[in-house]
Amino acid sequence: MNIQDAQRQIRLAFLGGFAGQLVSGILWLISAALSTWISQKYGMVFLFLSGMFIFPLTQLTLRMLGRSAKLSAENSLNQLATQIALTVPIGFLLTGAATLYRFDWFYPAAMIVVGAHYLPFCFLYGMWQFGILAALMVGGGVLFGLYLPVGFSVGGWTTGILLLMAAVTGLLIVRHEQKVLR
Repeated sequence: MNIQDAQRQIRLAFLGGFAGQLVSGILWLISAALSTWISQKYGMVFLFLSGMFIFPLTQLTLRMLGRSAKLSAENSLNQLATQIALTVPIGFLLTGAATLYRFDWFYPAAMIVVGAHYLPFCFLYGMWQFGILAALMVGGGVLFGLYLPVGFSVGGWTTGILLLMAAVTGLLIVRHEQKVLR
């Protein structure tokens, strides 16, 4: 299988990242809500722990939409997807260190870690739009962390909204591609 076919298979199987971005966006919004109205620590713990369930929840969402989300054995990009996913928990070690240094850096640091993990999605999915998501998240994390003294959970709210917007964008791109392929 050539790279373009492998990318197309991933794009179509995962609806341009729709389900993953939808699940992630909802989890970030729940975390931001917990941080805003209950406890900042609960919001932080929720985001960290719920991140471990993004892939299974994505698979469940895809199945509920009638998709199998399985890639063919010939698709060598499947291994890349797994490796990319593992960068986030490793990166959260830095998020923890940043938060120990400055408590209000939690969401900005998490934005940078998760945003950076979206850069290889440009290649994985064959979609340049993930580069925009990565730039907005990394740029937002830097902006909120270093230059704009905003409230603790603003980065969580911002990221949740960005992820939901990316979900809709990915779905629209794939729907258009499917119409063209018919």
